[in-house]
Amino acid sequence: MVKDHGCLLRMKRTITEISAQKRNRRRVNICLNGSYAFSLDRLTAAWLQVGRELSDEEIEKLQSRDEVEVGFNQTLNLLSYRNRSSAEMTRYLEGKGYAPQTLNAVLARLQEEGLLDDERFAREWIENRNIFRPRSQSQLRAELRQKGLEESVISTALGESEMDDAALAMAAARKRAHRYLSSDYETYRKKIGNALLRRGFSYSTVNETLRALWDELQQAETGEANITMEQLTQ
Repeated sequence: MVKDHGCLLRMKRTITEISAQKRNRRRVNICLNGSYAFSLDRLTAAWLQVGRELSDEEIEKLQSRDEVEVGFNQTLNLLSYRNRSSAEMTRYLEGKGYAPQTLNAVLARLQEEGLLDDERFAREWIENRNIFRPRSQSQLRAELRQKGLEESVISTALGESEMDDAALAMAAARKRAHRYLSSDYETYRKKIGNALLRRGFSYSTVNETLRALWDELQQAETGEANITMEQLTQ
């Protein structure tokens, strides 16, 4: 049987140059048989050296590994702004045009390194909302659904939260109350009430919250006035 030497030459190519890219120092250009062939992330190319021969299969594996490395670095940049759910990250990588095999490899690496965890994401999302922008549990559930979380994960996270709708509504109302301290009750009720309704609280919860907070504000204002009068008479 006569060997096809031309085919053998095509299957094995020699690295003749490895050079850093000028615009992206994290990547290197690979030249094979004297001509530019492709670029790789520095980590992917770390074990390569000039003179090494590469088969077509090895080149394909290098490029696949490099694609995963690029995708992983892009997700790290996205995570630098805020945490993401698995579904959000999947949509992001799909939007970048990654093949399913690459996408799954990136997601697996993120999970292995503790950077992608839907249960933690749900807990942190609820905690952040409760502190900075309180809203009803029904609205929190809807938001987490939009993030692509499973119902069981959402229910567990909400169940672990120590605040119910009454406490959340009061926390949300308190954040706005200072704007209407000098207003009449009707203005106060309309402004804060509408804000609470937009955050998903029921009419009954809103009404109870408005009455309780108004009484508290009036008592506090009366108490401050009495203290001032006492100070003046001393």
